[in-house]
Amino acid sequence: MSPRSASVNEELRRRSRERLLQSTVELVAEHGYEATTLGDIADRAGAARGLVSYYFPGKRQLLQSAVHRLMHLTLYAALEREPRSECGRERLARAVDAVLGLARDEPLLMRTHMAGILTAEGFVQCPEQQRLAELLRDTVVRYGSADPDADYPLLRALLMGAVVAILLPGAPMPARRLRAELFQRYGLDWELGVPPDGGPPGGTSPSPSSHP
Repeated sequence: MSPRSASVNEELRRRSRERLLQSTVELVAEHGYEATTLGDIADRAGAARGLVSYYFPGKRQLLQSAVHRLMHLTLYAALEREPRSECGRERLARAVDAVLGLARDEPLLMRTHMAGILTAEGFVQCPEQQRLAELLRDTVVRYGSADPDADYPLLRALLMGAVVAILLPGAPMPARRLRAELFQRYGLDWELGVPPDGGPPGGTSPSPSSHP
């Protein structure tokens, strides 16, 4: 049997990493962070346990990469869904709704992710985070930003703050209100993206701004 080519080996490594990331998301969402072990993740992924340590220095870093992957996949699906739109305002609205939707649909997972970012480990720079960043930055560019290098980090911070506010134990903010605030800031019509039933808080739609 001839040895596998470098490209085949690279594809196998990519698939192994993807399985580990997907298994992490599933297990943490089902059982919580503390109850999920690296061995559990490897077993569900059908991978050798040593492979987890080969790709990731620890469980916290693995979780951040897994959630960044989920966020990237969710955001990409929202931006590219039919009917596909090239309108920068529509795409930004879809991005906001996609991130707020993750806080709604995966509260345990997203709360654990945000808690990890705020601990000593901080923010992990990984391929999954970089892909998410590129997609968000492209959204800002299409929206019409004159300074995407400054506006992308601001959008990221606003979205992270909204997720924390939705998931804050004991004092959560309504996602509808946070959506209205973000839409007003960026001059987006309430009907863009995936508007929740019932209309905007107060019954009035945010006024469009001069942004394209």
